[in-house]
Amino acid sequence: MGRPKKAKETNPLPAMRPALTPEARENQLIFLATEQAEKQLREGTASSQVLCHFLKLGTEKYRLEREKLKAENELMKAKKEHLESAQRTEELFNEAIKAFSKYRGHASEGEEDEDIF
Repeated sequence: MGRPKKAKETNPLPAMRPALTPEARENQLIFLATEQAEKQLREGTASSQVLCHFLKLGTEKYRLEREKLKAENELMKAKKEHLESAQRTEELFNEAIKAFSKYRGHASEGEEDEDIF
């Protein structure tokens, strides 16, 4: 007897190992959804929502919105770095003032005499 024939899929998806994190699982699901949407688009069976979604991704307005979001993220990172730098500068400034106070012999109350060297 021969082997039973398996139904062939036109585009079988690769086997995936179980995700180790929720983020990895989300990425797997996004991949599967994108693959399914592509299959529907190629076969001409995509719903109007799927068509509109991918049409929107191709618009100039969408590209500009993405660029704006990227610029805003970069600005927020720069502001954060600036604040962290300012805090560190303030800490160094305060340490320098304390060191000069000790050098002049004006140690503040509660501080022990420590050798600077």
